Amino acid sequence: MTSLPRQSGILLHPTSLPGPHGSGDLGPAAYHFVDWLVAAGQSLWQVLPLGSVGPGNSPYISPSAFAGNELLIDLTQLRAAGWLTDADLSAPPAFPETRVDFAAVREFRVARLRRAAKRFFGRQSADQLAAFESFCGAAQEWLDDYALFMALDMAMRGDGKVWQDWPAPLAQRRPDALREAQVKYADEMKFWKFCQWRFHEQWVKLKAYAHARRIELVGDLPIFVAAHSADVWSHPELFDLDKKGRPRVVAGVPPDYFSATGQRWGNPLYRWPAHASEEYRWWVERMRQTMRLCDIVRIDHFRGFESYWEIPSTAETAIDGVWRPGPGQAVFAAMRRELSDAQGRLPIIAEDLGIITPQVDALRQAIGLPGMRILQFAFDGDARNPYLPHNYEANTVVYTGTHDNDTTVGWWRSLTHSEREHILAYLGVGETANEGAHWNFIRLACASVAAFCIIPMQDVLGLDSTHRMNEPSRSEGSWEWRFSWQWVTAEHAERLAEMARLYGRRRD
Repeated sequence: MTSLPRQSGILLHPTSLPGPHGSGDLGPAAYHFVDWLVAAGQSLWQVLPLGSVGPGNSPYISPSAFAGNELLIDLTQLRAAGWLTDADLSAPPAFPETRVDFAAVREFRVARLRRAAKRFFGRQSADQLAAFESFCGAAQEWLDDYALFMALDMAMRGDGKVWQDWPAPLAQRRPDALREAQVKYADEMKFWKFCQWRFHEQWVKLKAYAHARRIELVGDLPIFVAAHSADVWSHPELFDLDKKGRPRVVAGVPPDYFSATGQRWGNPLYRWPAHASEEYRWWVERMRQTMRLCDIVRIDHFRGFESYWEIPSTAETAIDGVWRPGPGQAVFAAMRRELSDAQGRLPIIAEDLGIITPQVDALRQAIGLPGMRILQFAFDGDARNPYLPHNYEANTVVYTGTHDNDTTVGWWRSLTHSEREHILAYLGVGETANEGAHWNFIRLACASVAAFCIIPMQDVLGLDSTHRMNEPSRSEGSWEWRFSWQWVTAEHAERLAEMARLYGRRRD
């Protein structure tokens, strides 16, 4: 059993940080946030998946399960290295301060990354070149395919093509076509490798800074990958595809709390027997890569390992899906053989939300993973509700809400008068506490028996529904939220630090 120490932390994706170049990144604001966590008595920083965003700007639909998001690269560090000039970074566009305009950010940042890469390859030092080549060698197993995929994707993008629409020799990865493409797009491949090198170096530096201040990083690993990705293109045998490489069936969930028609994610599903035949090697390496970046890994949609919702690729919604059996413990046994600590433990949190059956609970417990509890799901009037704090077990991670929820303030305002009365009675506070609903819930989470308590930054700041990170039923407009340091007062850190002290969550 993975037994968690008693700690607390904040959920904030790096893109949500302030900064001058249109989105948060791994620059000064990230280091300042680590310092703020220390002042607030916190010891965990949870992020969303760190890969590049996909359709709808979602970090859960990335073009690679291994690569980092090039938009997170701090451009000021490239200037310090001599690969960008002051002029390159002067007078950036008038980006919105509290939203990420991903199209504008990508245009601005990628142009500067290309300038930096050109200067690096034009006049790099021997030490710099050696560091770059060392990184490329260590990451070769996934990096070569990723770089070629991105190069081909850029070349074909003008036609709006996914890889399944590429010329057959490339889509089918015929060796002679791949060799020709590697020569033709050699410079473009080097650019994408440069971006991964810089992301990796900057993230490792930030992680070391956090560790020096006793802050651990909690990462996020989506169970599924995008159909248009280097992973599916380079390993089609591991996915349930038709003869043209298109998903035969796709992932999602049936109707639930978030959507009356369910959620049709569109990701290809796995050919689990093919994974088993290679002893889950792809999964082990994927987890290994995520563990290099983070100290603890939240696996999204854990229930899919017990059974998953299979939707015909022709269906427009998730209603017509069926449950299929997942791989169970086998994939985690493979990870444990190579990635566990001396006690045989894996640093994994199981995201066990949604329609959870006794079989899913049994699988999580058999593997020995802590699960998640969400306070916004707790108050249906049933004292046996597993999300109510008096029903928690200690080896649990509690949240006021996740990135998929409304903010606590927004959720509170959506409740009826009788629902609020019931919650206030549970909390043991009066009507005068209404305006401080977010602090009441933060206190409830901190005081609970759950070992980990993680609070979205929006709830710390008491923000309304316009500041939520994601709305699962929407395909556009999510993932764009950012905050300003002007919204953060000394009281926010002081109150969090006091709660961490009162409820035994400080790492002194």
